Amino acid sequence: MSYPHTRRDDLVENLHGTDVADPYRWLEDADDPEVTAWVAAQRDFAEAALGQLPARAWFAELMGRIVARPRAGVPVKRGGRWFVSRNDGTTPQDVWYTAETLDDLVAGGEVALDPNSWSEDGTSSLSTFSVARDGSLMAYARSDGGSDWQRIRVRDLATGEDLDDEVTAKFSSPGWLPDHRSFLYTTYDQAADARGTATEGLGVARLMVHRLDGDDEHLLSFPDEPHTMGYGQVSHDDAWLVVSIVRGTENTNRVWAYPITTADGRSTLGEPVKVVDVADAEYGFVRVDGSQLYLQTDLDAPLGRVVRVDLDWAARGDVEFAEVVPERRATLAAVEAAGPGLLLAHLDDAQPVVEYCELDGTNPQPVDLPAGALVALDSSPLRDEAFVGISTLDAPTAAFHVTLPTGEAGPVVERVELAASGVASFAPAHTTTRERATSADGTEVPYFLVTPDDGRTGPRPTLLWGYGGFKIPIFADYRPGWSAWLAAGGAIAIANLRGGGEFGTAWYDAGRLAHKQNVFDDVIGVAEHLVAIGATTPGQLALYGRSNGGLLVGAAMTQRPDLFGAVVPGVGVLDLLRFHKFTIGAAWMSDYGDPDTPEGFAAAHAYSPLHNVREGTAYPPTLVLTADHDDRVVPLHSFKFAAALQHAQGSDAPVLLRVEGSAGHGAGKSLQMVASEWADLLAFVAHHTGLDAPGA
Repeated sequence: MSYPHTRRDDLVENLHGTDVADPYRWLEDADDPEVTAWVAAQRDFAEAALGQLPARAWFAELMGRIVARPRAGVPVKRGGRWFVSRNDGTTPQDVWYTAETLDDLVAGGEVALDPNSWSEDGTSSLSTFSVARDGSLMAYARSDGGSDWQRIRVRDLATGEDLDDEVTAKFSSPGWLPDHRSFLYTTYDQAADARGTATEGLGVARLMVHRLDGDDEHLLSFPDEPHTMGYGQVSHDDAWLVVSIVRGTENTNRVWAYPITTADGRSTLGEPVKVVDVADAEYGFVRVDGSQLYLQTDLDAPLGRVVRVDLDWAARGDVEFAEVVPERRATLAAVEAAGPGLLLAHLDDAQPVVEYCELDGTNPQPVDLPAGALVALDSSPLRDEAFVGISTLDAPTAAFHVTLPTGEAGPVVERVELAASGVASFAPAHTTTRERATSADGTEVPYFLVTPDDGRTGPRPTLLWGYGGFKIPIFADYRPGWSAWLAAGGAIAIANLRGGGEFGTAWYDAGRLAHKQNVFDDVIGVAEHLVAIGATTPGQLALYGRSNGGLLVGAAMTQRPDLFGAVVPGVGVLDLLRFHKFTIGAAWMSDYGDPDTPEGFAAAHAYSPLHNVREGTAYPPTLVLTADHDDRVVPLHSFKFAAALQHAQGSDAPVLLRVEGSAGHGAGKSLQMVASEWADLLAFVAHHTGLDAPGA
């Protein structure tokens, strides 16, 4: 195949005694006109190839209808008002609505924020928002072109007009202080003017207080620990600001509690009570009740538990945890303060079980929810109700209102319809089974297998999805393309790999740092099991993953190119020797290690996809996905990997680089972008795994 020309430089570095070639380092400079021209040529080449695929038109038409289905999010109550996102299927971005009562919100409500008015091309999106406790003001974060950089504005909810205030933030959710005139946000040393195209490291993270009537104030930063960040939450009684201090994406953190004093219309923060000042475990804020601080933790409990600590005693240096909810055999995934008690969400074999208990952990009562993936859990100590969001493989989020128990009555669950009725599902009837593969070291690796009920027997084209990192659990949840793939007759496998959060801290630890290879062995084990049980064949099996899952795909395809009929690494971390030099990449050393150390280099070099491409090897058909404004996993990873594969490919199988314009790591994409990417991906995979889509 004749690819666009790519220059190869004779650049070799000796790293820890090993010569490492990097012929495509010039592709790291996104501002270089040569790189711009190269990207344009690759984009044109991929668009031409994808446009000729037999099933492209069929998938494009179906994906257009799927994303046009009316949908809504899960209602949240903030500042005495209800809010929910909706999309009638005609706008690029969701619109946020508000109302004083839930009934009024269900009936329609009024527009609070419409991101579709922020840009002509629909690529500006809402990242997050926060409402002052008195309901007067909303601080909302806008992202442009998919960038992680945010512009936080303040809206007067009575008038619908924005104030003049604007702050620049990143990885931040504004949190109001009790005076309703100041909020917290996080920013970094790196200049934000590139808005998504910068690649340099972010520098020091700073937790700031923005004052509407004065200068911003610095609250917390760690110049000697540049990858350490602080995230704060105000207790429901407005007495404490509880800050979690975490280094990068580590699974451990510190907890400091700042007493809040509000007088003369101004909130001030006292000296912090350092409840946890050594990051020896993971601690998540749950609530404050009087002097008792409740935390979710894996301290001495790999599957998680709830503890409490007395802040008055902690202020005197006496920190002693009392157990509230003990560790169980299922993983404690989430804990929320709810009325006078707690809402608990456990994962039993990667499937959610929700219950309500008293504040002392007693009298647990099940919350009867339909089967599906838990995608939202929202409650407050100030309300006797909660909302839960459940999604399934072929249907987006459904919202369920939960009335908390009173007396002898248990929780009452009722579905709330918040979007116009539409097609219930675009997928055919299908069956989901729980399967179990065996990894290289004998570890059992579970996965979901979803097959259309079309009467066909024998192997069929199968799309295998995985992630395996950062303690993030993976579910059989909604993704727009799943329905289209099932409708075309394909099967889906969703793997629960080590490194994820489905089975607690030990499962996570077994898939990171020196043990990262376990994740790749796990997905290879799942692939081999799918073939062994007759579900598919290597030629019919496609592997897809995004971000850390893109690394998964890159490692699996370079280690076992014979096992897959097609592969799709999306926005992947693919250069494991230089990932830490770009934007937020250094924060990921929690999972990938530090390649600047001898041991970190040896581990990363062994599996880094870019450095394990071998010339003359027959790699499977490959569609590399990235976006020009991805400032999290910067596109240079995909550029260099695609270039290396195109040069090394030992067969006629194509290697295509699809570069989305005015988009980032994934969040904030317009509906049209989502539909187009899925159509390209599914048409590519269908063509190379032998799936004949209807009408193709």
